Amino acid sequence: MNSFSIFAIYFLFWVMAAFIALPFGIRTPDETGEVKLPGQADSAPSNFRPLLVMTRATVLATILFAIYYANYTYGWVTTDSLTHISR
Repeated sequence: MNSFSIFAIYFLFWVMAAFIALPFGIRTPDETGEVKLPGQADSAPSNFRPLLVMTRATVLATILFAIYYANYTYGWVTTDSLTHISR
């Protein structure tokens, strides 16, 4: 696997992990007691911390990519072992 493929696959894992980590720890204005602005959605976050989301996404993506790369290297699950699914 070349370095561009490694980067591209890691980036895909990172985007997936960012969407997984995005809703954790978010509080709405109703939960924090803040006053909503006119026109503000009820579900709009009042304490969004993008650095925390990026950190969580990086940790999760690194773990998932390490598992993926170990499977790629050692061949734990291959397409040959999944042939019974396609039949």
